[in-house]
Amino acid sequence: MENVLITNQNKFTKLKEKIKENGVEKLYFLADFDRTLTKAFVGGKKIPSMISVLRDENYLAPNYPEKAKTLFEKYHAIEMDINIPSEEKSKLMKEWWTKHFELLIESNLSKQDLEQAVKSNNIVLRGGMLKFLNILKDNNIPLVILSSSGLGQEAISLYLGKKNLLSDNIHIISNSFEWNEEGRAISVKEPIIHTLNKKVGDYYIEAIKDKTNVILLGDSLSDIGMIRGFDCENIIKIGFLNEDINNNLERYREVYDIVITNDSSVEFINILLSEII
Repeated sequence: MENVLITNQNKFTKLKEKIKENGVEKLYFLADFDRTLTKAFVGGKKIPSMISVLRDENYLAPNYPEKAKTLFEKYHAIEMDINIPSEEKSKLMKEWWTKHFELLIESNLSKQDLEQAVKSNNIVLRGGMLKFLNILKDNNIPLVILSSSGLGQEAISLYLGKKNLLSDNIHIISNSFEWNEEGRAISVKEPIIHTLNKKVGDYYIEAIKDKTNVILLGDSLSDIGMIRGFDCENIIKIGFLNEDINNNLERYREVYDIVITNDSSVEFINILLSEII
């Protein structure tokens, strides 16, 4: 299939067979949200994350976009630099999100802002995603969305709910705000989740406690760390390499079993599901 690279065909085939043998009741999906379940580019424009909608579409205080862009330009380059050691990068990611949450609160972020942001035409699910989510729902396969999104759990829930896709098999772990009576954000709940510290083992999720097979979906090299702290028997790691393919492909092939390039659809995953269910 075009834009789909299988790192090791024999390994992938064996993993697929083992997961099929163990049955659908032992399977769950663990996924990032921005640029993994959603498209990385819309109309030729790069959409780094759901929070970028707030920055680019001017929902908050007049000086928010400029300050947010300054933070993004400084820290996003660090986030995407594969040569920076993880420990150093983790400290810088926490620094970024701490500063950004402080900026959001100073800029009077409200629940109404979240409701407006999730209506944006710049947040688009990846091709084949509706079919994917319906397959998981129909087969009661848990989908754990583990996201460091700055707009967090509330916004992801609002977005999926708006599309009638927030079913009982979906579990969202993300940053979350404390709100005052007027619906304004007054603080962010600890611990702050960022790209380098998100791991499913830090959270108890009843729906997956007996699951031993995992299909992990991410768009950054650090997303493979989402499975840390959770014992599993078989795992298929699928990475979306959306840009700068020539420079990053080999590193992605080192850590992911499957690499899907060029912001492509999840049709390969839908076919995989049809083969193991």
